[in-house]
Amino acid sequence: METPVPAKPQKLQFIGKFAWKLKWPLIIMFALGIGVCLFYSILAGRYDLEKVWQIPERSFVYAHDDKLYSRMGGENRVVIPLGQVPDNFQKALLAREDSRFYKHHGVDYRGIARAMYRNIIHVSFKEGASTLTQQLARNSFELGGKNIHRKLLEAFVAKRIERHYSKGEILGCYVNRIYFGSGVYGLETASLVYFGKPASKLNLSEAATLAGIIRSPNRFSPARNIKGAYAQRDTVLDRMVTLKYITSDQAKKAKKSRLLVTKKRAFPFQENYAMDAVRNELASMLDDDEIDQGGLRIYTALDADLQKIADNAVDKHLTRIEGRGGWAHPKKAQAVVDSEADSTDYIQGALVAIDNRTGGIRALSGGRDYRLSRYNRAIHSQRQVGSTFKPFVYLAAFEQGMEPDTPIDDGPIVKGEVKSGRFGSWQPANSDGTYNGMQPAYYGLIHSRNTMSVRIGEMVGLDQTRKVAALIGLGEDKDIPNVPSIYLGAFETSLLKLTAAYTALANEGVLKKPYLIRKVVTAKGVVLFENQPEQMEIFDREATLKTSGILEKVLQTGTASSARGLGFSKRAAGKTGTTDSYFDAWFVGYTESLTCGVWVGFDKPKTIMNQGYGSVLALPIWVDLMENASSSRYPAGSLDVISPNESLPQEVGRKVEGFFDKIGKSIGKIFK
Repeated sequence: METPVPAKPQKLQFIGKFAWKLKWPLIIMFALGIGVCLFYSILAGRYDLEKVWQIPERSFVYAHDDKLYSRMGGENRVVIPLGQVPDNFQKALLAREDSRFYKHHGVDYRGIARAMYRNIIHVSFKEGASTLTQQLARNSFELGGKNIHRKLLEAFVAKRIERHYSKGEILGCYVNRIYFGSGVYGLETASLVYFGKPASKLNLSEAATLAGIIRSPNRFSPARNIKGAYAQRDTVLDRMVTLKYITSDQAKKAKKSRLLVTKKRAFPFQENYAMDAVRNELASMLDDDEIDQGGLRIYTALDADLQKIADNAVDKHLTRIEGRGGWAHPKKAQAVVDSEADSTDYIQGALVAIDNRTGGIRALSGGRDYRLSRYNRAIHSQRQVGSTFKPFVYLAAFEQGMEPDTPIDDGPIVKGEVKSGRFGSWQPANSDGTYNGMQPAYYGLIHSRNTMSVRIGEMVGLDQTRKVAALIGLGEDKDIPNVPSIYLGAFETSLLKLTAAYTALANEGVLKKPYLIRKVVTAKGVVLFENQPEQMEIFDREATLKTSGILEKVLQTGTASSARGLGFSKRAAGKTGTTDSYFDAWFVGYTESLTCGVWVGFDKPKTIMNQGYGSVLALPIWVDLMENASSSRYPAGSLDVISPNESLPQEVGRKVEGFFDKIGKSIGKIFK
């Protein structure tokens, strides 16, 4: 007899029938889940995880002595290894953002469940459950806006990151990427900006503060909301106690600690013409991606002290010029800010200083105020050089056999005398309207006599003069006009090129190519560029020494003799320059180790003022920089020259000295 099978309870039968009915919906949901996972796995797989550690940061710019000068490009961030992140910050960060960091694999499911429960209980969506890895994923890649798609993609990218990197690498990357408010990225920069110290020196109170502001950095920035920062710090400290990262006593002590928020910038950030020039030179070496990524170490030839003197000197002396009685032009003080404008209506100036020994550009000022106009007149402005070109005409003549004491006529140029070019009727005059008959050649350069310079130019020849101008880098052959007025500098070039040309005089005939950037190195130490100093012997040494000997006299008894009255005491040589109608004023001069060029004028050429000579407008700026340049860093030295044997007739000497004495007194009144 068979034993009857007991009937299933009615309740179980109901559950079984219900489950059977749910079979297909469950299967469909499962299939959808698999599909979603597959879709987001494929989507997440498209992201290059190597970019997680390609952290953009600003590049460091160093001066010639390898001291930090400025920063540029990228985000305001300094990347540091995890070994420089203090333990107290690591614990504060985990307590605040992800206490289960070392237990999950990119997504904390327990944390998600806890957040969902709390949001339901409080009927809100204020609590999230993003792990540090998920935050790193969205800080590293563009994953979209705040929606379910982004959250899912973020989770799958986070899981990939966890498989690709170790926990230490993830934590190290996170602390370098995180935003701390006030335009500050990364722990090192936040520590420097807010507390004036490197991250490795952070105490517990400071570490807890920085960890506490991560969720709302702009709102709780210590620089803006110190009370809010204190509150966030204390919350983090309490959480650290709960997790037994620190003791209650440590927390109490940290809470009593006063946050000393620095009000100074942690590092210099220069915005001037020199940095503008560095950026331009860098752009010619590297592509945009390399520059934008930042993290470069850019070693320049700039001298921070000399650059500061240069910027101040240009504006200071031209402000004094504007303060003269009867000044007929707009003044800088009345200017409207328009930093992108290519020109201003007030008087401008520019300065370049080059180390003769290396060719390194030590200072470069392209205008009076970078905030008002970013147009760099030292590099981009092309102006007639005037009499500053005359030394090279004389030097070329010395190479052809002329001696400094060779007699040259200072009388008026007669019609038809100038044979070069198509200008047989050209009759240039001396700027002071006087003529002194036959004089030794050196007299023509010391006192910038136009008639003598033209006659010497004719001796050299127009073709050779044009070749000399191209040889010293003032332009290509096609840029130098084929007319005899070039003997008097009637052609255009930039201040940088003209100043560089004068280094050939300072270096006894050897021209050294000027440069700003010495070396560019990546954050990983890879050298992208290293300057190889270029030099070329272009002039005969003896002819160059003769020219320098005459130019030394220019500062003693010639057109720049007022330099001594302005306070200049070093041994130097140089030449003034003034163009027609006083449109441009120049002075370029050098000591044994430093060459400096100065230009003054209006962006749209016009008469600066009556008797606006280079000695009146440009020389005082040159004196300011050269006299204040460090004697130990830029020794004036002996300045090896061959001096002319001056023997001017007394009558001529009195005329010349009287003329320049008047100019000297005029300058003294301006700068008294």
